[in-house]
Amino acid sequence: MNAAATPRRIGPFEVSPIGLGCMNLNHAYGQPPSPEAAERLLLTALEDGVTLFDTAALYGFGANETLVGRVLQPHRARIVLCSKGGMTGQPVPGSAPGAALQRVIDGRPQAIRRDCEDSLRRLRTDVIDLYYLHRWDKRVPIEESVGAMARLKEEGKLRALGLSEVSAETLRKAQREHPIAAVQSEYSPWSRNVEIGVLQACRDIGAALVAFSPVARGFLTAMPPDPATFDAKDIRRTMPRFEPAAYVANLALWRGVQALAERAGCTPAQLSLAWLLARGEHVVPIPGTTQLAHLRENLQAANMSLAGDIAEALEDLMREGRVLGGRYNAVSQGEVDTEQF
Repeated sequence: MNAAATPRRIGPFEVSPIGLGCMNLNHAYGQPPSPEAAERLLLTALEDGVTLFDTAALYGFGANETLVGRVLQPHRARIVLCSKGGMTGQPVPGSAPGAALQRVIDGRPQAIRRDCEDSLRRLRTDVIDLYYLHRWDKRVPIEESVGAMARLKEEGKLRALGLSEVSAETLRKAQREHPIAAVQSEYSPWSRNVEIGVLQACRDIGAALVAFSPVARGFLTAMPPDPATFDAKDIRRTMPRFEPAAYVANLALWRGVQALAERAGCTPAQLSLAWLLARGEHVVPIPGTTQLAHLRENLQAANMSLAGDIAEALEDLMREGRVLGGRYNAVSQGEVDTEQF
């Protein structure tokens, strides 16, 4: 990414048009890179112009925040640091000290305060620039969770508030409690649920739409993954789109994407990222990677513009109903608040 790439705005911040999702340096896709390789990737992203770095208390049950804090604290003034609370690793009730943690969604004000203060400590900072409610805890009114975040902002521990994986209706309720700077949700040519309502709702209230998994969890790349090789802890093992029958059908779509990328003179990942950037000036993709070559490939998309016919062909290829399988299994889908086609 070079100086020609036009910055984007998230709340009070001007950020690089493509950020870095840090999750897979410690979490979700099997064996993570070595600490040395992860540090090298973070510093290379910084050197190549990335100013938006995204992590969460959940990722590696704190390990990702610890990594990001250790590596980027000396460069704190140069970056917009984002994290999330309300979904963390917590001890199983009654378990012995040091026992394995379990993922818990907890949006109560006391839990949000605990999560925020833990994140500040791990990130080695006095303030988090953009703090998201990672999941809306449906047992707690959204206004209560956002109100707790607003109080942390009043205390100087947060600079701006965000939500993750919420509907337009929930966003508007939250906005009435406190201005929301960003909504983070999955968005790519093969995951377009935000187009039902939340993409426009973000535009209406002046919030950014921060797109995670913008290259479809590795599917929209030059070499889509083989689900048979997934690590036992790879979260894609539970996702219907990666189940054998669905995946074979979806590979036919990938071949169409590859052909469009060749027409555009780019890679499938660059095609997906450039398409997202063209969806609105308030859209900010945050691809994650463990590979320096893929990092640089992704960042080059900020300098691309897609011909209208290619963008339209991509949208038609991946229109509603063409992608086989849901984003999440039934349990995980029940934990999010997004609209569904």
